[in-house]
This record gives sequence, C-alpha cells and structure tokens, in this order.
Amino acid sequence: MNRILALALAIASASLLHAQAPAAGKRVDWDKLRPEILQHYRSLVQIDSTAGHETAVVEYLKKILEAEGIPTRTFALDSNRANLVARLKGNGSKRPLLILAHSDVVGVQREKWPVDPFGAVMKDGYVWGRGSKDDKPVLAANLIAMLMLKRLGTQLDRDVIFLAESGEEADLAGVGINYMVREHFAEIDAEFAMTEGGGARIDSGRVTRISIGTAEKLPARVRLVATGTAGHGSVPRLDNALMHLGAAVDKVGRWETPMRLNDTTRAYFEKMAAISPPDRAAIYKALLDPKTAADAQKLVRERSPGEYSMLRTSVVPTMLKAGVGANVIPSEAEATLDIRALPGEDIDAFYAEMGKVIADPAVKIERLPQTRPPSPASRIQTEMYQTLEHAAGMIYPGATVMPSMSTGASDQAQLRAKGIQSYGIGPASTESDETNYPAHGDVERLAESSLYPFVQYVWTVVTEVAARK
Repeated sequence: MNRILALALAIASASLLHAQAPAAGKRVDWDKLRPEILQHYRSLVQIDSTAGHETAVVEYLKKILEAEGIPTRTFALDSNRANLVARLKGNGSKRPLLILAHSDVVGVQREKWPVDPFGAVMKDGYVWGRGSKDDKPVLAANLIAMLMLKRLGTQLDRDVIFLAESGEEADLAGVGINYMVREHFAEIDAEFAMTEGGGARIDSGRVTRISIGTAEKLPARVRLVATGTAGHGSVPRLDNALMHLGAAVDKVGRWETPMRLNDTTRAYFEKMAAISPPDRAAIYKALLDPKTAADAQKLVRERSPGEYSMLRTSVVPTMLKAGVGANVIPSEAEATLDIRALPGEDIDAFYAEMGKVIADPAVKIERLPQTRPPSPASRIQTEMYQTLEHAAGMIYPGATVMPSMSTGASDQAQLRAKGIQSYGIGPASTESDETNYPAHGDVERLAESSLYPFVQYVWTVVTEVAARK
C-alpha cells in the first residue's frame, strides 16, 4: 500500500478513536478495540464459506455472541447453509433496525492468488482473502456493533436485529434471505435495514465520497433460442440456426434501451456534476438536460460503462451454446442474455419490445427464473438515510455523500419488496483497488486502515438511529 495513503488514513482514523458514541451515553475506546476488530474480521475471512459451507460462519458467530450474553437463533433449510439471528431488545417506541450481512463468498481459483485465499494474510497494509470486501467487513462491523451495544448496556428505542444469512452469492435452492422472508419473516421484520450495497472512494489519501445504496436493478435474464434445419456443414442453408441467433444477439447487444432517471440516479449524477473535474462535470450536467442527454450518453458509454448501466435497463449477451461438430449444422442454437431492469420497469412490455428489435420468427425469447423480486427504491427522505448522511460526515469529514443505485443485485431486493427501507454501505477503497482487487475478482483485498473507520461508521449509524435519545 502507498505509505502516504496509509499514513493519511491512519491519521484520519486516529482523530476519531475516542469519539463519543451518539446517544449511547458511554465512550468507546476505539484504539483499545482495534485488535478485537481485526481478530474477528480476519477470523471470518479465514472461514471458507463458499456455497454449502456457511454454517461454519454461523457456528463462529453463535459462540462469540452467546459468550457475551446475546441469545441467538439458527434457521436452516439446509443444515450446511444455516442463517443466524440475534436480537437486542429496545423499549418498542420505534420499529426495529435490521443489520445484516451474507456469510457466503464466491469461489476461488487458487492459482490466481499470491497468498492463501482463506488465510486473511496481512501484507503491504492489506488483509488479503476471499470475502475481504464481499461481505466479511459488513459482517464483522455488525458483530462489533452488537457486542458493544451489549457491553455498554445501551438503552434502545428500537430492537436491533442481527442477521447473518447464507446463499446471497448462490441461492438457487432458496436457503438464505428467500427462506427467511418466506418462513421466518417475523424474526427479521423491521422499519429499516442496513447491509452491503454502498461504498466509499479514497482519492489522494482521503475519503472523498460516500455512496449509500438506495436502489438496485433486477436480474431478468432470458434465453434466445433459434431453430433451423440440421444438415451437413458443406451445404449452406438460409435457415442456419447459428446465423439467425448471431443476428439476434448483435441486434440486442447494440440496442440502446431508453434512458430513464429515478430519484436515486438523478441525485447521484447531480452530486457527481458538483464534485467532478470540469470535463467530467460537463458530461454529467449534459446527462441531466434532455436537449444534450443523447450525446452525453455516448461519452458515458465509452468512458464509464457502470454509470451507463445506471441510466437504463441493460441487455448483455453472456453465453452461447450450439453445435456438436465442425461439420454439422445444428438445428438449434441458444444465447443467454443478462438483463438488469431498472426499478419500476414493465418487464412484460420490455420483452415485447425486445421481440420487435429481434424481428425474427426463427428466434424465440424464453424467460429464465427470477431469483429476486421486483423492488422499489428506498426513500432518501427517511430518518435512516439522514442518519447515514450525518454519520458519514462525522467519520469521513469533508466527503460528499450521495445515494447510489447498484447495477448488480443483493438481498436488499427481498427486503424492499416487503416494505423495509433498506440501505447499502461499504468500506473505502481507492479506484485502483476497486479495479484490480474487486469483490468477485481473481484476488480480493481490503486496506486494514479502511476497516476501523468503517466499523465506527456502522456503530455510529446504529446508535444514532436505535439508541434512546
């Protein structure tokens, strides 16, 4: 890690070490707590909790929480993929706060890693390991918040519910949040929820912006299936299924679906226009003007594909399947499209429009099962969002705070669909780390200096929104 960056972050963090916990009434000695924070974080990263092994995380958390006198309950559709719930009771004057994180991680290709991917190796100022960004920092921060609420005897206006849920990355069997919402919703029902789905950016050694996740796109994947006449590869045919499929994939891949801003994305681009260098600010401002939006979109597509995806329902071809031999014309060929729909998208109408774009009766659109429900964006005029903004100003002074919409998907969708106002957070990273060591990347890592302020941020939010005033 760059030494200047490490020093700057350490100084910024040190200035907050003895911050008064809002509304908690007791001081937290964050300097003294650092070794424990790091221990729990590293211990969680060291657990191989790829799909089918999440119960190992539950066993760890259960032991820690119950040793502090915090009762836990375990819920499992699959005994190897359990979910854990712990609750600290409030006086009931306000509805509960749910703090959750998923316990599973994506798989690894060990040959890509310079260190043991489940070693939580500390090297160059970073903690290296699968889950070091997704989602063990949130899980560790939530755990510390529960431990400190209990140790300090914090009086609460609302229950604080801790959930470690399985299968966020791979839940085709519905063992995680789908199971909890379907079978045990009373255990996690809350007014507000906080989990992954946001983040923070480090520029020139300081945190410059905080993104609070308030919305996400809906996976609405389809399969294109083209049919034709099978035959010998030496005889050209006009009804070759591959030719029809290839033309259809090209059409949808180049299709510029309509741009549509919502409250979250409009606020995001307004904020970005205010804080970006002049050349980028001009592009963001142009996006917000209907007269110049078309040209601005082209620039965004070239320079920032992620932000381009925030503007519209996206269609991306991801898989092709056809043929049994080089000398055989297949009778069927198929392509999978990863469609990510904006909140509120009329998906039936969207599929119908896609059919018009393809305009080929030899190509059928087959819908694939949806693993998450459509969900509205969380509001930005709530006590919870205002608390997230205020806490960000305390822990990361001078940073610009903005709502954001994830182009991916998380288990907030199931919560928002049930009416829980859910918000995404995450620790700070540099642009270089986000690019070269991202969640789900070949190699994943988090700067140790980013961990401690993030834990304080979670604690500050929890106490501000839940502790008795």
